[in-house]
Amino acid sequence: MKAIFVAYNQAYNQEIVELLEKLGQRGYTVWEEIGGRGSKDGEPHLGNHAWPTQNHAVLSVVENNLAGPVMEELRKLDAANPKLGLRAYTLPVEDAL
Repeated sequence: MKAIFVAYNQAYNQEIVELLEKLGQRGYTVWEEIGGRGSKDGEPHLGNHAWPTQNHAVLSVVENNLAGPVMEELRKLDAANPKLGLRAYTLPVEDAL
């Protein structure tokens, strides 16, 4: 199994959930109203007066064969709107309940 962690501009919230559901992934956890700043470029998303945009994040544990398709769809989404900000990582899951 793989854990996919995605940090993204709040504008992507519905698209991320729809992407997971389209690929048959039902389970996920969402964190809302988190701050951050991209490592390459773009403006900070801190939810304050100076930088009002916020990020959200989602963590979903998927079967190994689903990790590649999810990441590919996330890459397409990011490429379509590179200024919004989206970062995704896959991590091995060693154990789960």
